[in-house]
Amino acid sequence: MDAQMLQGLWAPDNQQQHTRALDYLQQLRESSDGWQLCGATLTSGGSSLDEKVKFVCLQVLEHYARTRYMNSIPEEQTLFRQHLSQWMTTLCMTSEPEKVFIQNKTAQLLSLMFVVDYPSRWPTFIADLLSMLQLGSHAVDLYLRILLAIDGEVVDREIIHSQAETDRNSRIKDTMREHCVVDLTNSWYDILVKYDKSHPELVCQCHDVIGAYIAWIDISLIANDRFVCKLVDHLKEALIREAAADCIHEIITKGMDPVTKTQLIESFVTVLDQAGVLKPVDDDDSDFLVKLARLINGIGVQLILAWQKLEKKDNTKREMVRLAVENKVTLLLTFMASDYDDISAAVFDFARDYIQLIKQIGHITNVERGLLENMLYVVITKTKYDESYNFEQAGEDEAMFDDYRKKLKVVFDNLAALIPELVLKVSKEYVVTTLNRWQASSYEDVEAAVSLLYNLGEALPASHGNHFSGPSQVGDPAALQEHMSQVKTSTMQEMMRLLVTSGVSGHNHPAVSLQFFECVARYEKFFSCEPQYIPGILAAFLDHRGMRNRLPRVRSRTSYLFSRMVRCLKNHIVGYTEDILSQLTELLVMAPPNNGQITPLLTNDDQLYVFEAAAMLIISGNTEAQRKEILMRNLLSPVFAKVTCLAERLAQEQDPVRQMSIAKSICHATSVTARTSKAFSNQNTIQACGCVQMYLDALQLFITCLNVGMEREMVGSGVRQLMHRLVVCLDGGSLLPLLPVASQALLHTPSPTVLTEYLPLINQIITKFQKDISPFLQSIFVPLVSAIFTALSEPLEENDEEERRTRRLLQRNYYLFLTTIVSNNLLDVMASLDSNILQQVLMSVVQGAVEFPDPVAQKNCFVILRRLTEAWGVKDVGPPGFVEFLYTQVVPACFLAPLKTTFDLNDAQTILALHESVMCLQSVYKKRGEELLSYLRSEYLPKIELSPQLINEYCQALTSEAKFFRNYSKLFFQRAKS
Repeated sequence: MDAQMLQGLWAPDNQQQHTRALDYLQQLRESSDGWQLCGATLTSGGSSLDEKVKFVCLQVLEHYARTRYMNSIPEEQTLFRQHLSQWMTTLCMTSEPEKVFIQNKTAQLLSLMFVVDYPSRWPTFIADLLSMLQLGSHAVDLYLRILLAIDGEVVDREIIHSQAETDRNSRIKDTMREHCVVDLTNSWYDILVKYDKSHPELVCQCHDVIGAYIAWIDISLIANDRFVCKLVDHLKEALIREAAADCIHEIITKGMDPVTKTQLIESFVTVLDQAGVLKPVDDDDSDFLVKLARLINGIGVQLILAWQKLEKKDNTKREMVRLAVENKVTLLLTFMASDYDDISAAVFDFARDYIQLIKQIGHITNVERGLLENMLYVVITKTKYDESYNFEQAGEDEAMFDDYRKKLKVVFDNLAALIPELVLKVSKEYVVTTLNRWQASSYEDVEAAVSLLYNLGEALPASHGNHFSGPSQVGDPAALQEHMSQVKTSTMQEMMRLLVTSGVSGHNHPAVSLQFFECVARYEKFFSCEPQYIPGILAAFLDHRGMRNRLPRVRSRTSYLFSRMVRCLKNHIVGYTEDILSQLTELLVMAPPNNGQITPLLTNDDQLYVFEAAAMLIISGNTEAQRKEILMRNLLSPVFAKVTCLAERLAQEQDPVRQMSIAKSICHATSVTARTSKAFSNQNTIQACGCVQMYLDALQLFITCLNVGMEREMVGSGVRQLMHRLVVCLDGGSLLPLLPVASQALLHTPSPTVLTEYLPLINQIITKFQKDISPFLQSIFVPLVSAIFTALSEPLEENDEEERRTRRLLQRNYYLFLTTIVSNNLLDVMASLDSNILQQVLMSVVQGAVEFPDPVAQKNCFVILRRLTEAWGVKDVGPPGFVEFLYTQVVPACFLAPLKTTFDLNDAQTILALHESVMCLQSVYKKRGEELLSYLRSEYLPKIELSPQLINEYCQALTSEAKFFRNYSKLFFQRAKS
């Protein structure tokens, strides 16, 4: 073997040498004697070989084992096994342990041989492995690695196997159970005894092997005095106890009869308790405690599973298991209360399952109630932030705690569902006590109290969606339920009153501030019931506690929550509108780009929420329309004035970076204007509030900015956004006169992106105004479609995937545009086209139906063809030549599209396209009748080489009802493509 040549594999910088080495490796793999060369190299070179060469040799042998070994002659198979046996011996007898990657690759190779050769060709495989153990610790290491690799090939349930592989694996396990499992388990015990002091890493590996094999071997081989005592002893040894804990976990989770499982677990718990292992109070090894917590979790979960498997009539056995579970809950609470969150989280499954167990039993004993109450206290305590939590720069640790807190909340929710009255009582005590002394408490306690109040809203069901109004007196199922609901309502109101009057809103820690505002917004109905607290809450939102807070993230979140509050409570807040608007003035100033003079308190996104809230207050008031219009103008006039200045600056600015900055500011101003229009409703329309002209003037202003010509796409995105909103709010008489000038400005430079984003706007306008849009549509149709065709036909760079995606989206939107036209009774727009243009459009639709590999677009294309057929499918009704077009293009498309390889009949969207093509063809039949059937029988279907019998069958199905023809067509094309 040319070992020097192989060195090039590890020299990627030397392209020539690297390529030669790859070619040589491939030659070794593919040549008939390459594996023999590698086998001989391994066995003759031994430990003196370079480790990289060893690895390459093992790769070549693995390739041979996977691809050619099974079909090779017996002599070659024997030689191959001899090479492997000699190589194993070499590994076992080296003075220094081989590199881990060499050992793992060897183990993987031998496991491959095991599954193909055992027991037929290599019946002594396990015996050969066991005989190696006398060669020392290196041999034991390799032996254990091989067993783990065999588990991966034969047993591991996470690996998907074919049926043949599954059957093979079952045969292997049956043979091993019969012939060698006892010998294997004896060897494991010997390893645990012999090496627990000298080679802890081997003992850990042995624990892994036992844990892997226990799932399918006889449990009595392991669950016996000698093994259990040794495993328990190992739980006391620092270097091996984590692996021992995992091993015991695998033993107790083995599938077995529920009574036997309970007895096994109870015996383990007794031994563990006697050994003092289950009292980890003084242990500071958090890694081990996580493993131990996982073991306790497994014990609890498995006992509960055993209880569930027992039949309900087995009361005695069930009670025995229930008591066994109950006796473990103290352990559960001990680990759940750990200072380490990963230890605590490891027993959450047990906690949730225990709560569900009590729920299934249907009644709660005093002991169980006490345990559940203790669990609740643990949950509340563990909810608190750790003092190390970094609120300024959250990292991985903070993300892990946030995730832990979410899981903790699931336990809290489960407790609340089971014992709502106790959860409410305990929560109230904690919230009231903490809020009454919040200034003397740590922020962690205060935040936990407010968070607890917030979580109650989701954990406890509300009466008629409201935590703050008593239950209906009609139809309540029971007086007890009514009493509980009234108690909860009263308790929640008491806690909310304390929250809003305690002064905790002024807490200087951001976690408390944010949780306070979240809680206030969560329970906005409280303020509907007790509106006297609204002024104080508004003040908190508007001053340094909320939107003027020193911290940007507090300002940002409270801006959003303020808009939510206003939307929910607008009827109670409108009396404060003008005072609120005056306080918002500073917050709504549009920041000049890059002038360095003003640092706005709110970001652009934050301002959108606040502008919407301000407009909501104005529109919801009881004042006359004239006053609303004045207030709206006062709100937006500073924005429009700013835009006028920005447009002048944009026209004069030469620096591209500053141009973009100004354009972004104009776009933000457009977004702000559009956002305020969300305040209008069916009750308070834009017309009723006298604001139509103001928005039309605004649109004119932004169109002017667009015509400046700088950063058109950025400014245009804002104009489109505003127009989308105005289409919703305005009638056709107001908006339609502006469409030509707006569209001309938006389409001044019709790039694929611009066209793609314009088409949804024109679709919305068509859908809203329908016939009223016809004159405008006729004027714009040809230029728009021509621009689309031009954009789609421009040369495309080969690797420009972004542009390729944009064009695909443009093409899809183009077909949706045509679909919108034909679906809104605007066919006159297409009928009036020049015949050449119409032909071009029609052919583009046929091309989309057949060639465009996008099922959504294909479906739309068939919708277009069907609608045109329904309207123009009779002679002398549609444009000249359309009936001929049906036979030359539409009918063939209904066959060609489903026959394409890209037309996936297993895809749901594609099936919708198929259904639409079927409906299209049936529409042709309804219009042309026997003429179509004659054409299919005599001309088209014979062309695609269908038998006369199948042609008659298809034509008969075509004349059937729609559902039958749809189902038939799917089967027809499935057969045709198979």
